Amino acid sequence: MPNKELLLIPGPTPVTDEVYAALGRETMSHTDTRLAALFKEALALTKDIFRSDGEAYVVAGSGTLAMEMALTNTVAPGEKLLVISHGYFSDRFMGVAAALGIRAERLTAPLGERVTPEAVEARLQEGRFKAVTVTHVDTSTGVMADVDELVPIVKKYGALFLLDGVCAAAAMEEDMSRSYGAPDHRIDLVLTASQKAIGAPPGLAIVVFGPAALQARAALPKAGSYYCDIANWRDIMREPSKYFATHPVNLIYAYHAAMKIIEREGLEARCARHAAIGAGMRAALTGYGFGLLTAPGSEAPTLSCFIYPEGLEDLSFREALKAKKLIVAGLLGELSGKGFRLGHMGNTREDEFLLAISLIGETLGEFGFSADIPSARQAFLSFYNI
Repeated sequence: MPNKELLLIPGPTPVTDEVYAALGRETMSHTDTRLAALFKEALALTKDIFRSDGEAYVVAGSGTLAMEMALTNTVAPGEKLLVISHGYFSDRFMGVAAALGIRAERLTAPLGERVTPEAVEARLQEGRFKAVTVTHVDTSTGVMADVDELVPIVKKYGALFLLDGVCAAAAMEEDMSRSYGAPDHRIDLVLTASQKAIGAPPGLAIVVFGPAALQARAALPKAGSYYCDIANWRDIMREPSKYFATHPVNLIYAYHAAMKIIEREGLEARCARHAAIGAGMRAALTGYGFGLLTAPGSEAPTLSCFIYPEGLEDLSFREALKAKKLIVAGLLGELSGKGFRLGHMGNTREDEFLLAISLIGETLGEFGFSADIPSARQAFLSFYNI
């Protein structure tokens, strides 16, 4: 099933023929031992990506469900949560927490910038928080959190470190076995979804619990959800032929295929490839005159947010790209109409990015802006050397 459009939004990402072929296999019983064997391998590969010695949960749902699953199993109603926000999707934790009766406080930075470590420490000093959420890459701003700086601060104050990896997992290091300055200074939980850097279709919520997060669930008298309670899923994740809720069978096929692609490439090489692509696309498009929303040093390997040059109208430009079968996403909130978001993650190939650079340059020319396409393509290739 070849892709007819070049989908360079911040997710879903283009799906490869290999993954499509798996998705299109004949649907079998959700309790079939053949499906269970495949699912168990996919779960083991999931733990490998995060180098986790804990437990992995893959269930039907979206990244938002993964957020709810993370909080439901670690923070009780009435306990305090600190949300470190770098944009719209970081803020979603506030709504999830409110629905669960969790007392959440938000710490924000100016648009396109990171929350500073000093600000995080100052807020943690004010009162005991059960957990801190950090969105590794906020899909609305392209801001990448500095996990190296934040983990030691959060763990110093005894809080759980909950990492939202929706726009980062399988493209950036999220190593749950790593110690950040002390043996117990670790990422305690990572949540993500299937449709971004993992390269599978939308529809799976993925949450990996480390030892401290599992201890937090064990200490809760109950979870505030039936579907999201990992106590109801644990036996099924250990032996997927058992029943709690029907597995999304064909999505599991696709997810397994995507995990095998990641395994073949190797996580270190995959992370290096994403870093090179991100730097290359920013070099190419800033050469056309686009600005960058994200502050220098905070740019993500997985997506970039570009600001239009004066006089370029948003919807007309993106519709012109769409007519050429290149799909990009608009900016959100107060930035709506001022630029676009371009995803560069998953299993997208070098030739597809070179095509995108050419199509964007051609379209700029049609709108009366100069665009040196050969120079832009060369700028990309100067980074894409792996």
